[in-house]
Amino acid sequence: MRGIISYFIKYHVAVNVMIIAFVIFGVVGMLRMQSSFFPLIESEIITINVAYPGAAPEEIEEGIVLKIEDNLKGLVGVDRVTSVSRENGGSITVEIDSDEDIDVMLSEVKNAVDRVPNFPSGMEPLVVAKQENIRETFDFFVSGEGVDLATLKQIGRQIEYDLRAMDGLSQIELSGFPEEEIEIAVDENDLLAFNITFTEVAQAVAQANILTTGGSIKTQEEDFLIRADNRSYYGKELNKLVVKSQADGTTVTLEDVATIRDRFSETPNASYINGQIAVSVNISTTNNEDLISAAEKVRNYVEEFNEKNDTLKIIVEDDRSITLNQRTQLLIENGAVGIILVLLFLSFFLNTRLAFWVAFGLPISFLGMFIFAAGFGVTINVLSLFGMI
Repeated sequence: MRGIISYFIKYHVAVNVMIIAFVIFGVVGMLRMQSSFFPLIESEIITINVAYPGAAPEEIEEGIVLKIEDNLKGLVGVDRVTSVSRENGGSITVEIDSDEDIDVMLSEVKNAVDRVPNFPSGMEPLVVAKQENIRETFDFFVSGEGVDLATLKQIGRQIEYDLRAMDGLSQIELSGFPEEEIEIAVDENDLLAFNITFTEVAQAVAQANILTTGGSIKTQEEDFLIRADNRSYYGKELNKLVVKSQADGTTVTLEDVATIRDRFSETPNASYINGQIAVSVNISTTNNEDLISAAEKVRNYVEEFNEKNDTLKIIVEDDRSITLNQRTQLLIENGAVGIILVLLFLSFFLNTRLAFWVAFGLPISFLGMFIFAAGFGVTINVLSLFGMI
């Protein structure tokens, strides 16, 4: 230590160069730092989602989940495997050891799933993916007096598309409404009149409502892809669906024997704000997205939306950036007070020059920290700001 002090006393220009370097690189490092509400943590969870329409929980457990769990046993790097089987599907959660690479383990888990010899024929393809760590950033409600839920959902979807078009916003979730479905209410009297069974109606709907590929045809000049795209998403598209052809050449359509309408499922899932039905929009950020900048973009969008619309309003429920900005402001105020106190007390008891250099060292030490903070994955969050304060 004595040698270092002697060196800087002898070569005072080196001190000036170091201070300038601290200021320049510290400011650059501070601007590079991302913000998050809590420190960033890499994901250690891999999920396997199962979809098997019409299956009971026992079928999901015995025919799918247990087979996958048997192949995951003994896999190096897996800490724990848990599963949930429910009607129409299930999920398997694979927790890996903290020192393992999540991308390598994802590949290992996929290979283990692929080694299962067979699955039930009616099961949809399995979805194996790592669970991204996301953090809630901004929540708001979309509501309007006299506006029905279907309209609110359409507006919510448009808001989602607008927000996703902005850089730094990728995790947006809508809630507050049940799933949409097409209800086909078959009339028994009409079935008897046309001599049609309920099974025939169900088969006609299933066979006509398809989305599949039929391979390809290669020629010398070009290739043709064969694809059947006849899936319906709205009830009115099914009205003219042919259920049966009569011997006299006439046809019986679905609207002749059934009432078709678009509706929400009977799940009691709804949100209310100030006594009015509303759609909730939740915005989160990932490890690669900045909380403060994302929240600022959303706030600007909310202000513009409310200015343009009279009937509809966006009501902000939670903005995590407010807490972060308040704590940052507290850090700046405490730093300024600390520098003033150092200047006053050291000038009173020692001398003004010494007081100046000691006070000057406070912001320089912070800038030195900012040089290396981003490289170590440190973000501006409530915990790191607490440490700085």
